[in-house]
Amino acid sequence: MDSRNSIDHHHHNDSISGVSSRWSLSSKDPPSEKSLSAIWDRSMLSMSQKEIKDEDARLVYINDAERTNERFDFTGNSIKTAKYSVFTFLPRNLFEQFHRVAYVYFLVIAVLNQLPQLAVFGRGASIMPLAFVLLVSAIKDAYEDFRRHRSDRVENNRLALVFEEGRFREKQWKYIRVGEVVKVVSNQTLPCDMVLLATSDPTGVVYVQTTNLDGESNLKTRYAKQETLQKAADLETFNGFIKCEKPNRNIYGGCELKNTEWALGVVVYAGGETKAMLNNSGAPSKRSRLETRMNLEIILLSLFLIALCTTAAATAAVWLRRHRDDLDTILFYRRKDYSERPGGKNHNYYGWGWEIFFTFFMAVIVYQIMIPISLYISMELVRIGQAYFMTRDDQMYDESSNSSFQCRALNINEDLGQIKYLFSDKTGTLTDNKMEFQSACIGGVDYSDWKSADSEHGGYSIEVDGNILKPKMRVRVDPELLELTKDGYATKEAKRANEFFLSLAACNTIVPIVTNTSDPNVKLVDYQGESPDEQALVYAAAAYGFLLIERTSGHIVINVRGEMQRYNVLGLHEFDSDRKRMSVILGCPDTVMDESYGDVIEETKKQLHAYSSDGLRTLVVGMRKLNDSEFEQWHSSFEAASTALIGRAGLLRKVAGNIETNLRIVGATAIEDKLQRGVPEAIESLRIAGIKVWVLTGDKQETAISIGFSSRLLTRNMRQIVINSNSLDSCRRSLEEANASIESNDESVALIIDGTSLIYVLDSDLEDVLFQVACKCSAILCCRVAPFQKAGIVALVKNRTSDMTLAIGDGANDVSMIQMADVGVGISGQEGRQAVMASDFAMGQFRFLVPLLLVHGHWNYQRMGYMILYNFYRNAVFVLILFWYVLFTCYTLTTAITEWSSVLYSVIYTSVPTIIIGILDKDLGRRTLLNHPQLYGVGQRGEGYSTTLFWYMMFDTIWQSAAIFFIPLFAYWGSTIDTSSLGDLWTIAAVVVVNLHLAMDIIRWNWITHAAIWGSIVAACICVIVIDVIPTLPGYWAIFEVTSTWMFWFCLLAIVVTSLLPRFAIKYLGEYYRPSDVRIAREAEKLGTFIEPQGTEIEMNQIGDPPRR
Repeated sequence: MDSRNSIDHHHHNDSISGVSSRWSLSSKDPPSEKSLSAIWDRSMLSMSQKEIKDEDARLVYINDAERTNERFDFTGNSIKTAKYSVFTFLPRNLFEQFHRVAYVYFLVIAVLNQLPQLAVFGRGASIMPLAFVLLVSAIKDAYEDFRRHRSDRVENNRLALVFEEGRFREKQWKYIRVGEVVKVVSNQTLPCDMVLLATSDPTGVVYVQTTNLDGESNLKTRYAKQETLQKAADLETFNGFIKCEKPNRNIYGGCELKNTEWALGVVVYAGGETKAMLNNSGAPSKRSRLETRMNLEIILLSLFLIALCTTAAATAAVWLRRHRDDLDTILFYRRKDYSERPGGKNHNYYGWGWEIFFTFFMAVIVYQIMIPISLYISMELVRIGQAYFMTRDDQMYDESSNSSFQCRALNINEDLGQIKYLFSDKTGTLTDNKMEFQSACIGGVDYSDWKSADSEHGGYSIEVDGNILKPKMRVRVDPELLELTKDGYATKEAKRANEFFLSLAACNTIVPIVTNTSDPNVKLVDYQGESPDEQALVYAAAAYGFLLIERTSGHIVINVRGEMQRYNVLGLHEFDSDRKRMSVILGCPDTVMDESYGDVIEETKKQLHAYSSDGLRTLVVGMRKLNDSEFEQWHSSFEAASTALIGRAGLLRKVAGNIETNLRIVGATAIEDKLQRGVPEAIESLRIAGIKVWVLTGDKQETAISIGFSSRLLTRNMRQIVINSNSLDSCRRSLEEANASIESNDESVALIIDGTSLIYVLDSDLEDVLFQVACKCSAILCCRVAPFQKAGIVALVKNRTSDMTLAIGDGANDVSMIQMADVGVGISGQEGRQAVMASDFAMGQFRFLVPLLLVHGHWNYQRMGYMILYNFYRNAVFVLILFWYVLFTCYTLTTAITEWSSVLYSVIYTSVPTIIIGILDKDLGRRTLLNHPQLYGVGQRGEGYSTTLFWYMMFDTIWQSAAIFFIPLFAYWGSTIDTSSLGDLWTIAAVVVVNLHLAMDIIRWNWITHAAIWGSIVAACICVIVIDVIPTLPGYWAIFEVTSTWMFWFCLLAIVVTSLLPRFAIKYLGEYYRPSDVRIAREAEKLGTFIEPQGTEIEMNQIGDPPRR
């Protein structure tokens, strides 16, 4: 809903006698920073800071859709999230798929093969590989779009009540138009973005839940203007217009009505112009580092392909020049047709130059699979399989939230195995974000004695109309403080305690909701609010006998020790991050206020420091009494600010600042946000794995340091370097001193820097200095950090190193950080699902990062790196066999291997095993990887995929292809064997060798891998037989002729031994004399000595820092 038009608080004109205020001068983490409780108000009012120009505005005539849409053709309310239609699917999908350069390359190859001068393969056979890949991708895209169409259809056909012809009629959502008045009843979803006109509450308040929009489940309040409240009773005579800004992402719609019987609103934005649709852009697309790195090897393979084609063309040119006089009669080329058949034509000869040109491009067509088109579809299938097993991992299932791991970005699975920098939010990410009231300081006296269990006093409850009301959540209480609240105002201490808890119960935006229990006589009061801090404080007040029963925009009802007390709410200044406080102005009896006791600021400050040092979140409570003139002055200023069209937010902030002064300190609160289970162990494991952990929090410094120790981010033997600077020069000096001091010391160092210092560091030349200091530190803790600074810190590191970064958070203020990092992880926590919706991966607990990175990340990286290299190898082997054949056939581009075997080689003969291994193979067991985090360094150092491995693979490829080609060639030299029989032998030998090559590298065998390896060999043999029994194809019956001789089987055995023996020897020597960490760990696994970390001591490679950019 548009707050500029619909959110104006209604204020009663009761006399004023008191003001209660709570602010966070000592707060370590302001509530709204995490829960965004005030974000809607600020974003809604942002447009009020400048006047809406006519060209930037739209006019909406209330209850007059015809007039509204007469001048402007506004968007209808039908939504469309699907990308394709029946007519646009084929062209648009093909256009999107051909954004991959490799697909364009294979399309060009297929087109070239259609030309008669360049035709090498059959025209159908040349198109088949590309068509298969395009078809598989198209089917996947079509299924995804079908689901979008189905969702759109369900959404568009929902029904809403629209005022037409004097009454409300049901109307499908897709037919709702701008300007119409819509009635929404309780628990219904708003069909579009609307301005609130009236509600069932006489004060105009309405409660909405924005789960569908931003994921937050807490209730939010909205208010209708009093002018529309009065006129909405007679909609037939209701007229007026709304001047509002053009569609933007800051207007609420798609909410669900709660705790309100009905609400009326006028449609201002519909369909694709609603906030929900404008924000429906999803997370930014990311490409994995491995896939980006793979492009270099593809370029090298392309150069190698060009070299082969150039060699073939050059040698053909030399041969043609030498034999130019014999071309009419020479074997294999015979240019002249000597047959006696009528109409016989000579072979087309285009001249020496054109023949060289054609030979080059024919070679490109023959050797095209040097660039493996099947690799892309294999990578997609492997990632889907990896994602399936990650989502099914029981160790990443969160029972408390009943949520499983989510893989929202399939294209960066392998990046999880290469993370070097981890940036983490604190509240809700490292902690539960379930606030628990721990201590209170009232009048300078600390009350934190929790020796008495909650069960002893049974919790607070009252009887109302024959029903027992009790708070839904029970809070531990301090016995002494509980007795003070029972004394009422008998003593000075009792007065302070009562004022303190009355302030907690009144100064908030909590909505009390009464729910039923299994006992019909017992009701529970559930406090719904935008901030977990507020909920904890109100539950604490209820535990001490101050039970908030009712809240409207005009009054609140608090049951104080069995006595119902009603207070008129004359004004409310909500929390914002600039003031870091909120205040409420109540009309209440004079007897409540007492100014008699003295100043307790110093004692309160001491307790605040003690609370913060214990890692508790602190808030300060104060009160002030207003006389009539002060109230009138505030009231007139507040009304003027609330109705201002320009600069409303700033004016309201100024009014709040003027009234929130000269407050008398009543006390302070301490709330604990407990660490999630397993966080200390998780951070320790990640640090052992060589991952540098940065914690970015809005907490004050003392609290952040305390949490750092409890989470094991900081240790007692670390030297802390604290940077709290208030100027650019001071910040520069502190960083340079820190940089110099670390260079002269080898001790473990932790860097602690606050948000003020980061203001001077970010976007200045100090970024490089901070990065240098941070690289030398074991831990980095940034406190009092604003949301935009979180993304700036990630960018600072990301732009200065080639190392992989990961950001994890749970709230909307973490979204920019999550999207900035190479890998973003969202926590399904208490603060909605904004972080989840913007993330690449989502899970329920921070500790799940350990199995995600150390286990699945390691597996995914190792598998994908090996699969890419293997795909290069198996295709290069086949291409080189074809190349060797050219050297013995007068440098023509004829092939002994049938065109169908050439096509099926990458699709059927060898593709399935590599996909299966990419999904299922495990170089090490889960327990080993978890117990020895340093094994994660394999991915950080790039040991699973590198240029060195690529060239090693290429040399191995050249040797194996030579063995496969030359052994049969020399064995059958001088015989009468035909080329088709030799081609079948080469085909089967190549399939057997590349599959056995893969089998040598498999670590974990199971029936699926056995079926894939041996099944591919059998499938290749069957295909060769089928091809050779078709009379119309070349090589009819050749396979049966060649396999009937002992020479075939001798050659096959000799090829396998000769091809794989060098690789076997190198693997043996490498594992015996220069074993890697993974090989050492694998051997220890086999011996059973690698079960527990302390069971054996094995030297591992040191995890070094890769070179910076």
